[in-house]
Amino acid sequence: MDKRIDLIINNLKEVYDPEIPVNVYDLGLIYNVDIDENNQANILMTLTAPGCPVVDILVDDITQAAQSVDGVEKVDVELTFEPPWDKSMMSEEARLELGFF
Repeated sequence: MDKRIDLIINNLKEVYDPEIPVNVYDLGLIYNVDIDENNQANILMTLTAPGCPVVDILVDDITQAAQSVDGVEKVDVELTFEPPWDKSMMSEEARLELGFF
């Protein structure tokens, strides 16, 4: 695996949904992170709800987090709602933080 993917994931753990006190990675919003042969980071993500009012903020913050990794020249963030997000996608730490058991 490309080490830059790990670095991007570490950076994504510093990006928080402004409405939820859990980072986007542990919240389960990030479905896939990959880097192609052109040094473009491709991030597939979802939202907790299709009408999320902070979508632009999240996409911008995620793009910046990925772009800050050395060797990443471009970032493409794609939104999907398949499969739809649900609380089972959260890490155990996130579920504990939010009181879901």
